[in-house]
Amino acid sequence: MKHILKFLFIIFVISLVSCADDKPPKVIIIDEDPKKPNNGDPPATGIDAYDALKKYVNRTTSPMFKIGVGVLLPDYVSKGTIYNLLTENFDQITLGNEMKHDAVVMADGSLRLNNIVNLMQVAKEAGVTVYGHTFVWHSQQRASYLNSLIAPSLVVGNSGEALDPNLITNSNFENGDTGWNNWGNGSTRGITDEGGGFGGGYALWFTNPSVANNSWNAQLAYDFPNPLAVNARYILNLNVKASKHGAVSVGMQNPDNYTGVGTFGLVNFTTEWTEVTLETTITGANAIRFIFDCGTFDGTIYFDNVTVSRVNPNNTNATRFVSLSEKTAAEKDLIITGEMERYIKGLLEVTQDIKEWDVVNEPMDDGRPYELKTGIGRPNINAGDFFWQDYMGKDYAVKAVQFARLYGPHDIKLFINDYNLEYNLNKCRGIIEYVKYVESQGVFVDGLGTQMHISLDTNRDNIVEMYRLLAATGKLIKITELDIGLGGGSNPVTAATATDEHYKRQADLYQFVVEKYLEIIPINQRYGITVWSPFDSPDTQGAWRRNQPIGLWNKDFRRKPAYAGFANGLAGRDVSADK
Repeated sequence: MKHILKFLFIIFVISLVSCADDKPPKVIIIDEDPKKPNNGDPPATGIDAYDALKKYVNRTTSPMFKIGVGVLLPDYVSKGTIYNLLTENFDQITLGNEMKHDAVVMADGSLRLNNIVNLMQVAKEAGVTVYGHTFVWHSQQRASYLNSLIAPSLVVGNSGEALDPNLITNSNFENGDTGWNNWGNGSTRGITDEGGGFGGGYALWFTNPSVANNSWNAQLAYDFPNPLAVNARYILNLNVKASKHGAVSVGMQNPDNYTGVGTFGLVNFTTEWTEVTLETTITGANAIRFIFDCGTFDGTIYFDNVTVSRVNPNNTNATRFVSLSEKTAAEKDLIITGEMERYIKGLLEVTQDIKEWDVVNEPMDDGRPYELKTGIGRPNINAGDFFWQDYMGKDYAVKAVQFARLYGPHDIKLFINDYNLEYNLNKCRGIIEYVKYVESQGVFVDGLGTQMHISLDTNRDNIVEMYRLLAATGKLIKITELDIGLGGGSNPVTAATATDEHYKRQADLYQFVVEKYLEIIPINQRYGITVWSPFDSPDTQGAWRRNQPIGLWNKDFRRKPAYAGFANGLAGRDVSADK
C-alpha cells in the first residue's frame, strides 16, 4: 500500500496484552449490543463463541504486550456500545485527533486540554490505558499560529510604504477609554493609575477572570465611525504587556453578522512592555469593529499607543513608514524550539498517567527514505502542514525527546513511528538509521512504531523482513496502526463488492501479521499491536479508507472472519477448535 496519509476519521491505537488460558473463558456479553447472544440464547457457536480478544494474549510469554485500538474521543467518552465493545476487547486506546497539535493548540496559542483530561478519567475508570499520539508531526498542526510566530516583523521607520493617519482617536488613553467596549465571561476593563502606561502616563487594562471555551467568549473592541476599505492593507501598532505570558488574536469584524473581515493575527506578550506591529488586508464589507479575542487568556492585559493606519504608497505627505524585517534562520530555530517545549510541557502537565507516546510521527521522506520529510519545494502544502524539521533541523527529534524526558513521568516510553515500512524496506532502514543518529546526540529512544495500513496484495515477505529489521535494533517494537483492506489501488474493494473469499483472505492475513510478529519479535521487545480501525469504514466524506471493510467488526458491530483470524494469531492456534 502506497503513501497512505492519515485523515480525520482515524480511529486510534491500543497496545496489546492478554493471556491465553488452557480453555478459553466464557463469551463476554455486551448488554447494549442487541446483535450479540444474550444469556437466554442457545450456546454460542462459530465466531460468536470466541472470547474477547485480549483474553488470547499470553502475558507470560509477552509480559509487556498490549492490545490496543484507535477510537474517536466522542465515541469512547459517551460510554455506549463502542465504549463497551472496545473496553471488553482491548487494553489500551489511542485517540485519532484529540492529542494532535491542531486539536490542542488554539488560534491564539492557548492549549485546550479539557478533552484529554476527560478521556483519561473515563479510561482510568474502565481500567484501560491511553497511548499518546502524538507530540511532533508535520500534519494536523496549528500551522497558522506557528507561522505567525516566525513571520516577518513590520517595522515602522523612515523607509518603505507610507501610512495614513491613525484611525483610533483615543489611542494613548490619556483621556480615559472613550470608544472602547468589552463583554463576555465576566471580563472588565479600565484605565491604570498615572504612570501605569508605556513610558509613563496611562494605559488601558482588560481582565478576563477565567479561561473560556473559545477565544471570542471575552472581547475588547473599538468601533470605527466608517468601514475600512475593502482590499486595502492596514497596519496595527501597539505597546502591550500582561500579568503573565500569553497571546490573544486581533482582527476586524462586521458587527452586523459578526463575521471576520480581516485578521491581524496574534498579539504575543510578556510581563514587560513590548511593541507589536501586525498587518491585515480587509476582505469584506462593513469592517467597522476592531476587536481583540481574549477568552482563552486568564489574566490582565495592558494596552497603550494603539494605532490602526491604512497603507497608502501614494501618500507623499505621510511622515510614518513601514517595511518588512525577515527573521534569521537562527531566530526561527529559537522561536520554534521554544514553542515545541511549551506545547510538550503543557500536554505532559495533565497527562502524567500516560506512559507511552509517539514522540515523533512520520519523520522519513517516501521518495528519499533515508532523509527527513521537508516542506521546502513541495508543490502542495496543506493548511495544517508545518514541518518542524525545516526550522530546527535534523535535531528536532532530539529536542522532542529531551522535552518529553524533562516534563514527562520518569518511566515514560518514547516511540518514533512511521508508515509504509513493510512496503518500502529502505524506509524501514532509514528510520532505524535516524533513530541511531538521534541517540548519538545523547538521548534515548525506547521503541519503533510501524503503521501497517496494508491490503491483501501486500508482499508477505516484506512484512517478515520488516519485522527482522526492527527486531535487530533491540528496541521495543509496536504495531501502532493496523488495518487490512481487501484490495489496493484507486478502486479498492468495498463492502458492496466484497466476497466471502475476500473476507477469508483478510482473516488469514490478520492472523499472519500477528503470528509473525510474535514469532520474530523477541519477548522483551514485544510492546503490542494496535488495531487502527476496529470497524469497517463508512461511506462518508473524509472517512479513513472510505467505504472499505478493513475492520474486525462490520459497521453493525458484528464480528467478521477477521476477528477470528486476529484471535487465532494471538492465541497461536485455531481457537475455534477449542469450542
